[in-house]
Amino acid sequence: MSSIEDYMLPCLTKKLFGYDCLGCGLQRSISLIFNGELIEAFKMYPAIYTLIILAVFIMVNIFRTFKHQEAIKKWLFIINIVIIITSYFIKLSTTNLN
Repeated sequence: MSSIEDYMLPCLTKKLFGYDCLGCGLQRSISLIFNGELIEAFKMYPAIYTLIILAVFIMVNIFRTFKHQEAIKKWLFIINIVIIITSYFIKLSTTNLN
């Protein structure tokens, strides 16, 4: 019996250079959410929930306009970028210590 992890895309950066990229863990995090492991999903990829909020906002925004929608999108993007970069450097620093 195959699992969803059998169908996940491999990280090209990890294959070529041997280290994780900024997106490593996103697919596994989504898989963990579908399996109901919400805390583990956050541990795997800390930006997962803010990315979901951003995606839902953008999808709703296609059909409905909001006051200050551009500012909301801008801040959601900034928050996500900060979380992704910060968690990436934390992951790098903790893997280098081991």
